[in-house]
Amino acid sequence: MLTRAAPIAISAVDIPAEAEALVLAVLRSGAIAQGPLVRQFEQDFASAIGARHAVAVNNGTTALVAALEVLDLQPGDEVVTTPFTFVATLNAIIEAGATARFADISADDFCLRPDALRGCLGPRTRAVMPVHLYGQCADLPAIAAIAEEAGAALVEDAAQAHGATVGGRAAGTWGIGCFSLYATKNITTGEGGLITTDDDAVADRLRILRNQGMRARYEYEEPGHNYRMTDLQAAVGIPQVAHLAEIIAIRLHNARRLTEGLAGCAALRLPSVQPGRDHVWHQYTVLIEEWSPLDRDDLARALDLHGIASGVYYPRVVFDYDCYRDHPQVEGTLGEVPVAAGIARRTLSLPVHARLSSDDLDRVVATVRSLLG
Repeated sequence: MLTRAAPIAISAVDIPAEAEALVLAVLRSGAIAQGPLVRQFEQDFASAIGARHAVAVNNGTTALVAALEVLDLQPGDEVVTTPFTFVATLNAIIEAGATARFADISADDFCLRPDALRGCLGPRTRAVMPVHLYGQCADLPAIAAIAEEAGAALVEDAAQAHGATVGGRAAGTWGIGCFSLYATKNITTGEGGLITTDDDAVADRLRILRNQGMRARYEYEEPGHNYRMTDLQAAVGIPQVAHLAEIIAIRLHNARRLTEGLAGCAALRLPSVQPGRDHVWHQYTVLIEEWSPLDRDDLARALDLHGIASGVYYPRVVFDYDCYRDHPQVEGTLGEVPVAAGIARRTLSLPVHARLSSDDLDRVVATVRSLLG
């Protein structure tokens, strides 16, 4: 009978101790809705990544919806994105009233491939939405240039890329940036989101949209939403922004340990950092080779039996579900995205979070190597 060691989780929440005092201060203040701590959180995050503005909202999906809404999309307008992403990317496009089209990805970074993107642009393309998957940015210099040439806005789904950079320039500063603060993210407020921009007018409108269309109380300028963040959430997030460099450094260390330990394992293709880019390791995602003695799902089950959690992000391309196949706002077929369709069957994410001990990392490496021979 297999003896279980202490389980190793695929993710773990790691909140700095300073957050407790801030949360308690908010609770004692009696004013827990959007207020001064949200403003501080916005300013701190904008400063951390080098953006002019950060606008806090209640989750990462509403960040995407609001970022698209300020583009004034019309029915039939198209947003080109990746097929290999969490469903929030697609749901936001649909909610904003646009049509989603999909360009294939690169197996090197799991992100939107510039040459595939160029082939998907058309006269109705209003926005390009790359997703910076697993903590590494897409090829933003190329993608931004293609979008500009097409007259399309650039909206970055940076939900997993807090602090990631390309050529020293941070995710969320190339276009309108959208970040998630969900519980598993490198910075978390439980639920929450941030929208970043250098455009004063865009930031101003985003703040109106998130507050029921009001600039001031009962002064309505347009139909809006309740996308507000609370000061309680901001109190949890503020200390993490201060520790962002440390959070990234720990994850980078853990990723290097995994890469060194798994090097030479023929059944795996290890993740790679592309030239000029910094990876913040939201996930450490390997590809299971076709000749592996265990396929992806068998390996995940075997790891679970050894008390090691893993994650499949994502098991199918995003539109390959019944609810999207015949949706009038979704245009995509598996034949158009063969790389993404193939990768979806082979990806597996291993623990890389900041709560892992040295022994945990050794155990992950040893177990994977043992299972794959």
